[in-house]
Amino acid sequence: MLNGKTAVITGGTRGIGRAIAEEFASNGADLAIIATRESDAAKDAVKSLEAGGVKVRFYACNIRNSDDVILTAEQILSDFGHIDILVNNAGITRDNLLPAMEFKDIDDVIDINLKGTIYMTKALIRSFVRQRSGVVINISSVVGLMGNSGQANYSASKAGIIGFTKTIAREYGRRNVRCNAIAPGYIETDMTDVLDEEKRSAIAQTIPLGRLGKPEDIAKLALFLAGDSASYITGEVIKADGGMYV
Repeated sequence: MLNGKTAVITGGTRGIGRAIAEEFASNGADLAIIATRESDAAKDAVKSLEAGGVKVRFYACNIRNSDDVILTAEQILSDFGHIDILVNNAGITRDNLLPAMEFKDIDDVIDINLKGTIYMTKALIRSFVRQRSGVVINISSVVGLMGNSGQANYSASKAGIIGFTKTIAREYGRRNVRCNAIAPGYIETDMTDVLDEEKRSAIAQTIPLGRLGKPEDIAKLALFLAGDSASYITGEVIKADGGMYV
């Protein structure tokens, strides 16, 4: 589905980002994988993805730093020649009730989740406009729609991504640039691995499908949005939450 395409994926070395990278690579896309720093996970991701016969490059980039983002985007464009798909996936949590939440925890979550998404899109949007094609997929969250106790910073950042998604869709639709958001529910990643079995079971009982999602569930939706089958879809927020928020 993505032969000849190049995709940039932030937070692409683990969790949902890694699953999206694997799904894209298996469908022929070359990949620029971004994480804050090079690590064993990054090296493993590149090695595994390259085994599928596609071009893969890793870039260390602090997406909360606009200068770093600009330099990284320029390097990716130089290395690959063109970019067709941007997946803004990188994100963190720093959970607590608001009175107990440190100001640094607010800044970190907003800077990485929301500002990082805006910075990376800004750095690449002109290349999409010049080639009159491009796809932006932003990973939001169902809590950006419904809110969640103890996640004022995270919910705000993910709600901001939704507003940003709709704005980019309006601004660049006439240039054949599509922008959509995915709003996952509880997904089996590092963020949910910290939950004990009792808490996971309680969460599963609140989900109509009766289970937490898997990273592959999000990756397959991202593949659809990235491909030509979704060519008339833009400005949408698609929930993938097992029916948790209906």
